[in-house]
Amino acid sequence: MLRYTEDHEWINLDGDTGAVGISPHAIEQLGDIVFVELPEAGTTVSKGDSVAVFESVKAASDIYSPASGEITEVNESLLDDLTGITPDRAHECWLFRIKVADAGELDELMDDAAYSAMIA
Repeated sequence: MLRYTEDHEWINLDGDTGAVGISPHAIEQLGDIVFVELPEAGTTVSKGDSVAVFESVKAASDIYSPASGEITEVNESLLDDLTGITPDRAHECWLFRIKVADAGELDELMDDAAYSAMIA
């Protein structure tokens, strides 16, 4: 179940754990990514908390958690090759996985059609 936030994060829930990343649109708007700060595994976050930072040649952007829960894994491989973070690979370039405390929080997020309409 893929859902999007108004701040351009996505979460793809599989069971009670979701992979989280930023949308192709957000990556396109940021331009070339020059620095990424990821959260630490084991951190408990609330929906809407700033959990990561992307810096590009254009701007720095906070990345917010789309759900409350515990960060269980961080995609360290992103840090090795920032050039791989492209709009075409946005859904492969997850930032972290989160064990979602309340899946009901995701009901407030947008599906593909609603997100596409928002960015149109």
